[in-house]
Amino acid sequence: MNSNSSIFFNRLPDPLVIVLSGPSGVGKDAILNRLKEQKYPFEFITTMTTRPQRVNEKQDDYNFVSVEKFQVLLNNNGLLEWAQVYGNLYGVPKQPVKEALSKGKDTIIKVDVQGAANIKRIMPDAVFIFISPPSLEELSKRLIQRHSETSTSQAARLKAAEDEIRQSSQFDYIVCNQCNEIDLAVQQIQAIITAEKCRVNPRHIIL
Repeated sequence: MNSNSSIFFNRLPDPLVIVLSGPSGVGKDAILNRLKEQKYPFEFITTMTTRPQRVNEKQDDYNFVSVEKFQVLLNNNGLLEWAQVYGNLYGVPKQPVKEALSKGKDTIIKVDVQGAANIKRIMPDAVFIFISPPSLEELSKRLIQRHSETSTSQAARLKAAEDEIRQSSQFDYIVCNQCNEIDLAVQQIQAIITAEKCRVNPRHIIL
């Protein structure tokens, strides 16, 4: 075996940026929380939002900020991507992502489908995973169980979900979050990451 082969087999893969997305109510936060519980060595990037904090939410779920603070970051190019969703502003802070990559740490970002499309234009070599519900009927049940939306809001989110599911072909992977099977969804995400680490032609993130 020559020295070039030895270098190839002993190389360390570049850090990954994993983008989790999917319809509202599909269980993205629950999946992220389970990954955190399992001490997976990710840098978890907390999305900023101007919407009010729900009763059952923790500050770690989102970084809840004022419109004024959000606007300051936006004006200073401090957001990786941002969007207005259901009348509220959402954005991914850029600096924590850059710091994680500079340390060689895998990074995970949760965004809506619109946000994922924005990030793909900036970082096409990120890993894009679409979290899908088993059915629209099940997604409707989950939205109702959240007790955080009006019937009008639920209808709007379901209508949006239909369009978002049609866009799932733009992602690298689809993981179905089955009823009461969150650990299976987490295992599938971990399997995706393992496969990505074994790529012959690894992804390389430039930010």
